[in-house]
Amino acid sequence: MKKNTLAKSATALGAGTLLALAVPLAASAHVTINPSAAEAGSYSVITVKVPNESATASTTKVELSLPTDTPFTSVRYVPVAGWTTELVTEELPEPVTVNDTEITEAITSVVWTADAGSEIADGQLQQFELSLGPVPDVGSVILPTEQTYSDGSVVNWAETEEDAELPAPVLYINDEAPTDHHGGASHSDDEATTTVTAESSVASSSDDVLARILGLGGLVLGAAALVLAITARRSSTK
Repeated sequence: MKKNTLAKSATALGAGTLLALAVPLAASAHVTINPSAAEAGSYSVITVKVPNESATASTTKVELSLPTDTPFTSVRYVPVAGWTTELVTEELPEPVTVNDTEITEAITSVVWTADAGSEIADGQLQQFELSLGPVPDVGSVILPTEQTYSDGSVVNWAETEEDAELPAPVLYINDEAPTDHHGGASHSDDEATTTVTAESSVASSSDDVLARILGLGGLVLGAAALVLAITARRSSTK
C-alpha cells in the first residue's frame, strides 16, 4: 500500500514538473514579427519568426497575407537558403489610392516553401525578412499567417481577440502595441531599421532563454521534492 502511495506521489510530481517545463516554452512558440511597430509612411523591415510546434512533423510552407484595403506598394524579401519565396500579386477588390496614385492590383501574400531537407524541424525556428512600404497611416495592420506541416495539417495564425490561442501577427502603427509584444517603431533609414530589428531579435531571444531557465528550474524543484518525499517515506517505515 505504501509502495502504491509512493508511486502515485512520484507520478504526480513528475507530471507537475513536466507541466512547469512545458508551459513557459509553449507560451513563446507563436508566429511573430519583429519589430511589431512602424511609422506611417516609412519603409519597414520586419522579421517573421516561425517556430515549429509539432514533435512529429516539420514545417514545409509559410504564407503571410498582406492587406488589400491598405496595400503595400513595395514588398521585397531577403532570400533564405533552402527556401523558395513567391510574391503573389492579385487584383484588389476595389481600387485604392496610395500617394495620389490609384492602384488596382498589389502583392497580397508572400509564400515561403521549403526545399527538401530544409524544413523547420522539431525544436527549430526559421526567420524570414521582408521590407514593406510605404506603411499606411492606420491604427494597425493584421498579417494572418498559415503554417503548413509535412503531415498535411495547417495552423492558421489569424485570431485577433485578446488572449487568442492562435494570434495573428500585427504591425502596430498609430495604435499602441500591447506590452507583451516586442519591438519598436521602424524608421525609413535603412541603418536605423536594421538596428531596431536586431535589438528586437535580441529581446525576443532573451525571453526564450528566460522561459527555458524557468522551465528547467521547475524540473529541478520537482526532482528535489521527489527525493525528499522518498526520504521521508523511508524514515517513517523504519
